[in-house]
Amino acid sequence: MGIEDRHRLVPFGTGGTARWGEQVAGAVVGSAVGDALGAPFEFGPPGVYSGRFPDGAGTMCGGGGWDPGEATDDTQMAVLVADSLLERGGLEPADVFRRFQRWAVSDPKDIGLQTEDVLTNGEPWDRAAALHFQVNRHAAGNGSLMRATTAAVYFAKAGREATMAAARRIAALTHGDPAAWEGTAIYHDLIRAALTGADPLSAVPDALAAVHPDHRARWSTVLAPDWHPDDATESNGAVWPCLGSALWALRTTDSFERALGAAIDLGGDTDTVAAVTGGLAGACYGLPSIPARWTTPLHVPLPGFGDRVLRAAELGALARELGAGSGA
Repeated sequence: MGIEDRHRLVPFGTGGTARWGEQVAGAVVGSAVGDALGAPFEFGPPGVYSGRFPDGAGTMCGGGGWDPGEATDDTQMAVLVADSLLERGGLEPADVFRRFQRWAVSDPKDIGLQTEDVLTNGEPWDRAAALHFQVNRHAAGNGSLMRATTAAVYFAKAGREATMAAARRIAALTHGDPAAWEGTAIYHDLIRAALTGADPLSAVPDALAAVHPDHRARWSTVLAPDWHPDDATESNGAVWPCLGSALWALRTTDSFERALGAAIDLGGDTDTVAAVTGGLAGACYGLPSIPARWTTPLHVPLPGFGDRVLRAAELGALARELGAGSGA
């Protein structure tokens, strides 16, 4: 079902500072909400969300080791990226990597196997991921995509070339496969498009045109309007079907709630697919579209950084601070 079969997706728009603030907060809070909502269903089969909530009105139910509303490593790492960008006044990859390392050795509840290896293998920040890729040759997981919303907001005003370049540099800290860099770069640009009032689905061709030629064909396939998650050749723990599934969920629904429900109902890596979906949907529909029953219990602990826990209000404030800068 294409988007024209529902109603036309109308992004929240950019009519003034207040409206911009609601959009950037929608993206960051929306991604965290998707992460926490999807976490209890991770590795489950398709249909598990609608089986639990047949009326479609899901709640932060917790499970799988997660408290209701607790965000996972997806959002924790996104916050660390945001902290670095704001405190350093721009992108300093070495600083981001150090923050990741501090978090990784502080016993987070969840951390991707590849990410853990890269952050704890003792190699320097500018070589760790590349060396991992040389040895394993499998590094196109969705771990760089899951944490990208905060940086996408920060660099949105800088334009397509700058935001995609920043995405690649941050992705490369933990993922040596350029396929992951390009997927994260596309996501950055689609968030930029949504925040500037465009339909991110209509912005896909321009984003693809800026993808490295070696990766453009494969990304064009999974982001095509007629692509369905059933067409995926890998699990949605890989970067290609993860982003493709998020766009499919956005394309085939007409609200923030329904987009997240569709994403989680795919099963598999539900927290990350929903986090990516939530970032896009939140940027399009704005913070007011996110139900209070999801934002009220939302909380983001940060292992390795004392007792700091961010809730929806703090995430919204962080998002507005990110969105206020030039991102240059």
